[in-house]
Amino acid sequence: MNEDGTGLLTIGELAKLTGIPVKTIRNWSDRHLLPPAARTPAGYRLYGPDAPARLEIVRSLRELGIGLAAIRAVLHRERTVAETAVQWADALDAQIRTLRLQSAVLRSVAARGSAAEELPYMTELARLSARERRRIITDFVEDALDGVDAPAYRSGLLAAPPDLPDDPTPEQMDAWIELAALVREPELRAALRRLAEYSARMTPPAGEPQTPGKRAPGERAAGKRTPGKQSPGQPDPAGEPPAAGSQEQAALHVAELMRVRGEEAVAAGLAPDSPAAEPVIAELVAAWLPTQTGTVDPPTEDGPVARARLLEQLETAAEPLVERYWQLLCTVTGRPAPPRWGTAGTWTMAALRAHPGPYELDRSAFDGTDPDRVMRAYAEVTRDVAALVAAVRTENLALPTPCAGWTVRQLLDHMVWENLMATSIAEGTPRTDHTADHLGDDHRAAFADSVDAARTAFTGSGMLHRTYGPYEAPGAMIVQQVVVELLAHGWDLARAIGAPTGLAPETAAETLAAARRIYGAAPRTEGSSFAPERPAPPGASATDRLAAFLGRDPA
Repeated sequence: MNEDGTGLLTIGELAKLTGIPVKTIRNWSDRHLLPPAARTPAGYRLYGPDAPARLEIVRSLRELGIGLAAIRAVLHRERTVAETAVQWADALDAQIRTLRLQSAVLRSVAARGSAAEELPYMTELARLSARERRRIITDFVEDALDGVDAPAYRSGLLAAPPDLPDDPTPEQMDAWIELAALVREPELRAALRRLAEYSARMTPPAGEPQTPGKRAPGERAAGKRTPGKQSPGQPDPAGEPPAAGSQEQAALHVAELMRVRGEEAVAAGLAPDSPAAEPVIAELVAAWLPTQTGTVDPPTEDGPVARARLLEQLETAAEPLVERYWQLLCTVTGRPAPPRWGTAGTWTMAALRAHPGPYELDRSAFDGTDPDRVMRAYAEVTRDVAALVAAVRTENLALPTPCAGWTVRQLLDHMVWENLMATSIAEGTPRTDHTADHLGDDHRAAFADSVDAARTAFTGSGMLHRTYGPYEAPGAMIVQQVVVELLAHGWDLARAIGAPTGLAPETAAETLAAARRIYGAAPRTEGSSFAPERPAPPGASATDRLAAFLGRDPA
């Protein structure tokens, strides 16, 4: 305080009292935020007793990012603190959004390893407004579907705009950059056009009466769907049928059911061409039929026509680029992405090709299976195969085999699985861990232990004299299938490691006869368990002829 008793403060005293530098106080004073109360005879500024409190107000507002002009309006009573706070909060939010956007772009650049030449394009994409982003997608859809009369399909695509949130994550920004590049690809446009053309072919013309599909008793009605249309929505995780009239949910429910059943079948090691796959296909067709009531000539019951139609739809919709489009769009917008069902879809299509019509069981394949002869064949085949397994060295495990592109290790794992699966059937608890590692670190011990467990289960559970599954297959025939599998894969193993292939000569001919009886009518379609039969050279052993029957080349 000035010593003259006036209560006025020099600028130096004010700076010392408040901790604000003299230079800053002088600047604020010059900007009319802190007018001096008086001046000394020499012209130096003096400030009144209210100056420290006023300075604290200015400092607080500056620390909140508010500009000097806005602070001056508050101090001069031209605007309230509340009004100023709202204005500057909005401005800060915009700045924060910009900074987060810049951060997301930079992280995307780092993650993608982008070249310097890409930076202007990526920055431009990041700065686009929501309207500009929608324009990109709209132009893409309209161009891809130009001239195709598929309004429902077009509407479905346009109903999902690429709306980035105000503060996108690096993943969302990266997805938007990839999506913007993807929609420029001619292959994606061609794929969408194929789906739209299929939709146009399968949708009745406007005003044409639609034939209602026949539903099973107690089955709820499900409205039509757009064939081939993919939706970014999330299927009902509970697996419950949708409410009547919910067309989109009906289609999603069927898609989810197909995904779940297909993945379950793959996990359980269920071959798509096996008789056990038929009930799965029958269930899927029954669930799918009601969704076709709004299509051209809708099938009304399970049969060759319905299964061919479903297979055609699945093959048409199997467009990886379109699936990627929806995955990216959902990531951009933060919506749940549609589940990937490539594995399930492949299995379902293979099963539909293998079962073009409802399965009519030929029970003659169940006849003539003698339990004692089956067990003797199992003992002889596992004896010779175990000797082969024992000869496999660690460095052999990565060798290729004649079987489905498997390595020796994968082949051995499958052989152990065959024994474990049959054991679990005998014990009444079928396994579902087909894709797990059943070999561990000791392939010899794993195979020997699986053989011991299977032999004990076969003889101790009464399996050889019981029936199993919906078709009441004899347990002895299930064991015989294991014998066929082990002998055929033993042949694969012998070829892979350069060992003789004439395994189990005492029972190989009998096993070949059993394979022809069990699998003779099995389809040899894409995705089937067996390739088309190959010719066996003159004088080939029974094991070589078995390999040829199952699609191997014994030459």
